[in-house]
Amino acid sequence: MTNIQALVAQMTLEEKAALCTGASAWTTTPIPRLDLPELLVSDGPHGLRRVPEVQSMSSQSLPATCFPTASSTAAGWDVDLLREMGEALAEEAISLGVDVILGPGTNMKRSPLCGRNFEYFSEDPYLAGALATSLIEGIQSRGVGTSLKHFAANNQEYERFSIDAVIDERALREIYLPAFEAAVTQAKPWTVMCAYNRLNGIHASQNHWLLTEVLRDEWGFEGFVVSDWGAVHDRVAALKAGLDLEMPGPKPTRVNAVIEAVRNGDLDEAVLDEAVRRILTIVCRAAQTPKGGEFDVAAHHALARRISAESIVLLKNDGILPLQSPEHIAVIGRAAMEAHFQGGGSSHINPTQVDVPFAELQKLAGNAELSFAEGYPKDDSLDGGLIDEAVALARTADVALLYVALPSFKESEGYDRPDLDLTAQQVKLIQAVTAVQPHTVVILNNGAPVVMGEWLDQTAAVLEAWMMGQAGGSAIADVLFGRVNPSGKLAETFPLRLIDTPSYLNFPGENGVVRYGEGLFIGYRYYDAKETAVLFPFGYGLSYTTFEYSNLQLSADRFKDVDGLTVSVDVTNTGAVAGKEVVQLYVHDHESRLVRPYKELKGFAKVSLQPGETQTVSLALDSRAFAYYDPAHHQWITEDGQFDILVGASSADIRCRATVSLQSTLQLPSLLHAESTIRSWLADPVGIQILQPIFAELMKNADFFNDNGPGEDENGTDLLGFLMDLPLRSFFHFQEGSLTQPPDDITNMLLEQVRGVRV
Repeated sequence: MTNIQALVAQMTLEEKAALCTGASAWTTTPIPRLDLPELLVSDGPHGLRRVPEVQSMSSQSLPATCFPTASSTAAGWDVDLLREMGEALAEEAISLGVDVILGPGTNMKRSPLCGRNFEYFSEDPYLAGALATSLIEGIQSRGVGTSLKHFAANNQEYERFSIDAVIDERALREIYLPAFEAAVTQAKPWTVMCAYNRLNGIHASQNHWLLTEVLRDEWGFEGFVVSDWGAVHDRVAALKAGLDLEMPGPKPTRVNAVIEAVRNGDLDEAVLDEAVRRILTIVCRAAQTPKGGEFDVAAHHALARRISAESIVLLKNDGILPLQSPEHIAVIGRAAMEAHFQGGGSSHINPTQVDVPFAELQKLAGNAELSFAEGYPKDDSLDGGLIDEAVALARTADVALLYVALPSFKESEGYDRPDLDLTAQQVKLIQAVTAVQPHTVVILNNGAPVVMGEWLDQTAAVLEAWMMGQAGGSAIADVLFGRVNPSGKLAETFPLRLIDTPSYLNFPGENGVVRYGEGLFIGYRYYDAKETAVLFPFGYGLSYTTFEYSNLQLSADRFKDVDGLTVSVDVTNTGAVAGKEVVQLYVHDHESRLVRPYKELKGFAKVSLQPGETQTVSLALDSRAFAYYDPAHHQWITEDGQFDILVGASSADIRCRATVSLQSTLQLPSLLHAESTIRSWLADPVGIQILQPIFAELMKNADFFNDNGPGEDENGTDLLGFLMDLPLRSFFHFQEGSLTQPPDDITNMLLEQVRGVRV
C-alpha cells in the first residue's frame, strides 16, 4: 500500500503546487521522479466524452455508448438499473483509459427553464440522492472514480460563472444539499466538483463553509474537490477554502501564486500538503485499476435500449397503445429520421451507433405500410408546405406517429430556455395532424417539461421519451408495439403554464443576484401548498396494465425517532399483461413549529408483476424521514406528533394512508429570550411552566375583561391578541404598575430559569 504521507514529504514546494493545478484540459500533473502518474478525467455523466488529445477541450471524442440523459434515467425510478449503467460506464472508462468520470450531476430542478436540466435527475432531493448514489456505486465498484457535481446550487445557465445564488439556510439544507449529502455519505465519490456560481455571496470554489465545514467536517468526505473548468477566481483563497485541484491546465500563474503564498506566509504549507495528500490518494487508487482492452459495444447498446424503454413515460393513452396491427402508419416528424437523443454542451457523446426511430418501427411493424413526412424544418422557420404534406399523409393512414423533438436552439447547456413551448411550427403541425387523424400518437424528445395546452386534448396518446440515448429509437418502438410495457414515472412536475412555476418571479435574477424566494417550495411541494393544478404531477405515469394497492401495514403505531419505522403495502397487477409499478411513499406532518411542505417523498420501490400477481413492498423510514432542519438550532430536529404515511402511484394519486405517532428523543436548548413573544413563551414546554403562573396572576388582577367582551376595549381592539404578540420584556413594562419588582429584573429572572433547561 502506497505511503501517501511519505510521498508528500518527498515532494518539493514546486511539485506540490503544480499537482494542485491541471497539466492539461483533462489530466493532472505527473511526478515522474516519484513514479506518480497523471490522473485522466473525462466528461460524463451519461457517456464518456474521452478526447484523444488531452490539451484540447473541444476536439472530437472517441466513440462511446450514449446512454439516456439523467432526466430520462430518473424517470425510470430504478436504482438497480442505474447501478448497472454505472458499471457499464466504468467498463468503457477502463477501455478508454479514463480514471475519473465527471458526473453525476445532482443539482435540483428549481426551474424547468434551466438549460442543463437534462443532465440533472429531479426536483426532489430524496429521489435525486438515491439515483446519484446508485450510479456512483456502480461506477466505482469497477475501480473508476466519479466527480459528483455541481456543488452547489448550479440551477441555471444564465450568468452561471458569476451569479450569486442567495438561499436561506433551511432551503439549502432541505432542498439543495440533501442529494449531495446522500451521495457523499453513502456512495463516497472519489471527487466532488464545485459549481461556478456564488453561494450567498461567496464563489463555490472558495466557499469554506461549503467545501470544508459541510462537505468534509459534517459529511466526512475523504476525496478531493476539483473545480469546474474555469471556476477558480483566487487560487490561494480556493486552497484555503478546501478546493484541492484547479482545472483545466496548464496555468503557470496559478502554480506560481501558490508557491509565492507559501513563501511569504500567506498560505500555510500544511494546507497545501493536505490538498496534495487528497489528490495523491485518488491518483494512487486509480492507478490500481489496469486500463485498456475493449468493451462490449453491442451489450452496452442493448443496455441503453433497456434503460430508455424503462424510462419512457406514457402521459396519455385512450387505448390506442400498444398498436394493434395497423395496416398503414404515417410517421411524421424530423426526429423519426434524425434521432434527437442527447443534449448540447460538455456531455455531448460521440455514439458507437444510433438507432433510427423510423427504421426501428419498420422492424416491428410486420406487414404494415410505413410512410414518412418531415413535418417541421431543422431551424425555427414556419413552413406551411411541410404541414400540408404531413396532413395529407396522416389523413390516409390508420394511425399517425408524430415524433417531436425540442431542438437544440431551444434547449442546451450554456443558456436557459426562454419558455416551455415547442416551436410554433411543431404546435401547428400537431394541431393540423390531429384535426384530420384522431388516432395520433405524439412522441416527445426533450430534456425538460413542455407545455401542451394547445394540443394535448386532440391526441390519442402521448409518450415522453426524453433525450433517450443512442438506442432510444428502438426503445420507443418497443413501447409503441407493446414489447415493453411503459413503467416510467415523472421525476419532475409538468406545469400547465410557465407562470405557474415556483421560481417564476425569481428566475433568473438581476444585477448578478438570483434570490431563491420560493424557499422550500419547489416542484410538487409548491403545487401542493398553492393547490395549483398541473399538467402532469410528480411521480405520474400510465401503464398498459393496472395496479391495486392494499393492506398498508406499519411496524408500529407509535415509535421513537431513533427506532425508525417500516412500512409495507401489497401491490397487485389487476390487468392482463405484465408490468412494473413505482410505489411511492410520502410523509405528511400534522403539526410543526416551522412551516413544512404538505408532503415529501421519503421512499420508493419499483416492482415487477405478472397479471394477477401480488407482491408486498416494504420500505424503511429512518428519523430523517420525519425531521426538518431548524436554522435556530442549526440541526435536523424531530418533534413529537402525528404523521400520515401516504403510499401511492404518484404525488397526486395516493392509494393508502395511515397515521403514526412519533416520539422525539432529542433534547434541545430552549430558544426563548427577552424578545420572544408571550405567545412563544406559552407555546414552549419549558416557557409555559415558568411564565404561566405569573401571566395568570397578572391577567386576573388586570382591568382586562370588560363589558365590551373578553379582551376587547371600547374600540373593538383584541387586547389579548395584542398582549400575546408582545415581547416578554415589553409585556412586563406594560404591566409595570402591577409589579412588585422592576420589569427587567423579572425578565432576567425568567431567563435564568430557562437557561440550561433542555426539552
